[in-house]
Amino acid sequence: MTMGPELRATLLIAASGALTMLYAIIALYFYKFRSRSGDRLFTLFATAFLILSGQRLVLTVAREWGEHSAWLYGMRLLAFVIIVYAIIDKNRAMPRRETID
Repeated sequence: MTMGPELRATLLIAASGALTMLYAIIALYFYKFRSRSGDRLFTLFATAFLILSGQRLVLTVAREWGEHSAWLYGMRLLAFVIIVYAIIDKNRAMPRRETID
């Protein structure tokens, strides 16, 4: 049994909607952790996941744009750069422990 184009499009939209929702939920959890701990890492992670959620939402709505949707992948790149920056920033802020020889 093969899927027709209508069913395939419906499944793609449903999967994109689920990803959008999951990215938004993850962002809310990171904001919640930020309010408890005061750590900037969580704010940056929440921002990155909020960008990923917005990117997925616009990508789902704008499937017909073709080549004009390339900037959407720049949003995804920005989110990953923010995540990498957050990790590097967190590791720089940690005090180094003295090693005993």
